[in-house]
Amino acid sequence: MKRRLAREIAVSSLYQMEMNEVSPQEAIAMIMEEAAGQDNELGAKPAEAKATEQFATELVLGVTERKQAIDGMLQQFLTGWQVDRLSRVDRQILRLACYEIVFRDDVPPKAATNEAIELAKHFGTEESGKFVNGVLGKLLQGVDELRSRKE
Repeated sequence: MKRRLAREIAVSSLYQMEMNEVSPQEAIAMIMEEAAGQDNELGAKPAEAKATEQFATELVLGVTERKQAIDGMLQQFLTGWQVDRLSRVDRQILRLACYEIVFRDDVPPKAATNEAIELAKHFGTEESGKFVNGVLGKLLQGVDELRSRKE
């Protein structure tokens, strides 16, 4: 399974959900169908596609189920910004990273942060990587407190 690809699918699905008001399952299905038709890991290795889709689904559902809590956590670390005023791409990347850092035990926080920075560079603007790095750097400093009061 390619976790990086699953995260790309998750970010794209979260973005799709916000833009088109579709369910998580519909968004993931659209993105998976599009990705499978391209010349990438999913098209080359269909057996891995299922595992990748499953991980992406876990991420999307996890973010969706905890969106309010995640936005509240992110707001603490957004100096001069509101979550709803962020670019849609940066917002989805930060939500995904926060979910992985705070709510999942199978992803080291620094790995989730590095993945988020790479996603921001790939999907976002020229400044997105630096912005995501700054926000998540602050979040990592308070991660123990956030984990102690999650849900």
